[in-house]
Formats: sequence, structure tokens, C-alpha cells
Amino acid sequence: MAAWQRLAASFCQYPKNVLELEIDESANAEFRLAANSLTNANIRSEVIVDQIDAPKNLSRHAIAFSCDVRAQEDDPSIFRGTGRFILLWDDAPQDSWTNNYRVILYAKSPLETDIGFDDDSAEIAWAWLMASLEQHGATVEVAGGTTTRVLSVGHGTLAAQSHHAELEIRASWCPTSDNLAGHLEAWVDLICMMSGLSLHGEGVSQIDRRN
Repeated sequence: MAAWQRLAASFCQYPKNVLELEIDESANAEFRLAANSLTNANIRSEVIVDQIDAPKNLSRHAIAFSCDVRAQEDDPSIFRGTGRFILLWDDAPQDSWTNNYRVILYAKSPLETDIGFDDDSAEIAWAWLMASLEQHGATVEVAGGTTTRVLSVGHGTLAAQSHHAELEIRASWCPTSDNLAGHLEAWVDLICMMSGLSLHGEGVSQIDRRN
């Protein structure tokens, strides 16, 4: 088994805390059911997941979340991973959709130099995402995405500057069911893996139901 496969397979269940979820009471019942399924997601305690304003012009209904890896106590200035997760619902499938739902996500994190400067790091990130979706039982259709790798190397008077690598991934797909907890969990795990966190989190949080 490849290293990235072992890493993805190592994420397991953790204790739970509670976050908040608000859904527009006027939203379609089908969308409300799917959005409520997100409250069953187990979210690692190393991250902060908050509901944010969803885009207004992409579909009839949408709900969105941000995720930020908590700062380290020994150095809170160090930037870790961050991301966005959006669930869209429309009355009829849009172009390239196979049903009324579409998940859109974004993840970004600095990478360890030995990984970031590896030519295969962009492919590894996509493999992490696919493996994490499988691990959480989140089946998808028409998945697509892009990865962007930024490498910084100092020259001249900055030659002593440490090399720096950063990776971004943008992806979207149609979930095959309206149970979406695994999709949110896979997104969080992707950010954690990109941030180089330990294989076993200290805990998870559970989104609270607010209807």
C-alpha cells in the first residue's frame, strides 16, 4: 500500500464536540434534509469549522463552511491549512450535474519541503481526496478539480531563505445520495493531511442542528 493510502486509511473516529448549523426555514425540504445530514459529520478537534455566507448566484439553495487548522500553542503565527466547503442544490440538474446536488470545495496549506518540491505532490493531493472520500463512504459522480503548487526559492541576498511550498486544490462533484456527512469529513481530513497533522486527531466536533 502506498504511503498516501496508509495515511488516508489511518483516520478514525474521535470524541465529539458541538458546532452550530443554521438552515433557512424557507428552503426546499429536499435541501434541508441533505443539509441536516451534515450534522452527523465527525470533525477533528484540530480544526475550526464555521458556517459562512453561501454564494447567492450559483443555485437556488446553498450552504457553506470554512475550515481552519488551529494554531499551534508553541507558535501561533504559523499558518496551517484552510478551506471552504459549499453544498449547492437546484430545482433541476445544471450542466454537467447528474442530480440536483453539487459539492464544491477548496483546500490550501503549506507543505513540508520534501513533499512540496516533489513533482508528484499535486497528484498526491488529489489521491488523498479520492481516498478520503472512499474512506468515509462518500460516493461521487463527475468529480473534477485542479491543484496548484507554488514553490518559493530564495536567490542572491535571499539565498539563505528557507524553501517554501504551498498547495491549493479546488474540486467539485455530485454526491450520489443526500447523506453528506462523509463528504464534509473527507474535506476536513484532506486539509488535515495537507497540513501534516498527526494521523490521529485529539477529538472531533459535531455540527449542531439549528432549524
